[in-house]
Amino acid sequence: MDLKELLGEELYKQVMEKAGDKKIAIVSDGNWIPKEKFNELNENTKELKKQLKDRDAQLAELGEKAKGHEELTAKINELTEANKKTEADYQKKLDQQAFDFALKSALTNAKAKNPKAVEALLNKESIKLDGDKLLGLEDQLKALQKSDAYLFEAEQQPSKPTFSQGLHQTTPGGEPSTLLDALNQRFSTTNN
Repeated sequence: MDLKELLGEELYKQVMEKAGDKKIAIVSDGNWIPKEKFNELNENTKELKKQLKDRDAQLAELGEKAKGHEELTAKINELTEANKKTEADYQKKLDQQAFDFALKSALTNAKAKNPKAVEALLNKESIKLDGDKLLGLEDQLKALQKSDAYLFEAEQQPSKPTFSQGLHQTTPGGEPSTLLDALNQRFSTTNN
């Protein structure tokens, strides 16, 4: 449900006049998380990264102390490699989450009616995240908007009302074009 449907036509116009160029989004649709939750997860991530660095430092220190003990040195090297793999997997997971969020945001901004359906039609291997910009997505979206326009909300141009200037005439065939003409015609024929 978009904001226009939620508020109704008249209230929506009032809100948009007040908001001006500011963007308004409905946050109850699951696309957004509360700031407190984000901050908590962000702090968790920072703490985990700190723990990983501390563990790596401890392993390096232990490796220095264990020189001469081949079995212990092998175990330390094994743990060091496991830490590196865990860190690489974690970074890959973070990168994937950033990509997914950027893609979902881009599809929402492109006014996709069903972002999951549009995402299924995209070749995600050719889309790369560069900072906060998705390279290769724009061309695919334009092609989809041409081939499958029903997946996207159409840009609606507000229709301008047309006004005529008085002196309404009846149309050929005797049909009145205004209510006043219809009433005059009706009552003038019954009085005669």
